[in-house]
Amino acid sequence: AGGVVLGKSAEKLFSLSGLFAVYKPKGPTSAGVLNLLKERLLAEAGVQTNGNKRNQVLKIGHGGTLDSAAAGVLVVGIGKGTKMLRTMLAGSKKYTAIGLLGKATDTLDATGKVTEEKPYDQITKGDLENVLQKFTGDIMQVPPLYSALKKDGERLSTLMKRGEAVEAKPARRVRVYSLSLQQFQPPLFTLDVECGGGFYVRSLVSDIGKELSTCATMQELTRTKQGPFTLEEHALHEDKWTIDEIARSLEHCTSLLPDEPSHKKLKTEHPGETTVSCE
Repeated sequence: AGGVVLGKSAEKLFSLSGLFAVYKPKGPTSAGVLNLLKERLLAEAGVQTNGNKRNQVLKIGHGGTLDSAAAGVLVVGIGKGTKMLRTMLAGSKKYTAIGLLGKATDTLDATGKVTEEKPYDQITKGDLENVLQKFTGDIMQVPPLYSALKKDGERLSTLMKRGEAVEAKPARRVRVYSLSLQQFQPPLFTLDVECGGGFYVRSLVSDIGKELSTCATMQELTRTKQGPFTLEEHALHEDKWTIDEIARSLEHCTSLLPDEPSHKKLKTEHPGETTVSCE
């Protein structure tokens, strides 16, 4: 076979197009998970990658960073699907978060340095439930200093780690569709949150602590849903990162997504049906 002739599996890989979801474990960055996925697929397809050229070889991207310490659904776009990722960023997401009362950290999560400790024994389950109402609906939120947000093209977290002074970004309007307390075992509390784009669960946990006249930091975070993709049903674990499994998943997931203009034919046949939107 000449250099340009692709094998069957490589042909199948490069024809893949659309959105699917993978499970991101605690530890690696979202970009790291994507690189591993890419390497797996190219290796299975027998495609040689010379240094950094692999980036042009296979078009793949994700629809919204999960912090290293967080786990859960990471939406992936492949082929033309990479163009659909922008809508995923804006869509709704669901999280389960475990907060710890009485401690604050510089990163607002368990990876940071403890910056403050306060008593929390006085806080009841009722206090916590009452406070949650203040954080439901359209609220103003200051994003964390340690974040993927950028200043002059560099991530705030990178600047912070270099010890540069970083000013807090101004508060911005974010949307919380629902917020409920799942468990309260002081100092730990577990929240279920459904929110819109640009929302930081770490900031929410920290703000809840302040509102209760103590402090709080996020211990664990799992994204259970992004747009129509759920952790239970759609997120492919590492053992399923194969060309065939992803092809199957893409087929299954296409039905979850809003119709694209290219499916005009379907729309005229079913004028009564409305498309499913992520918001």
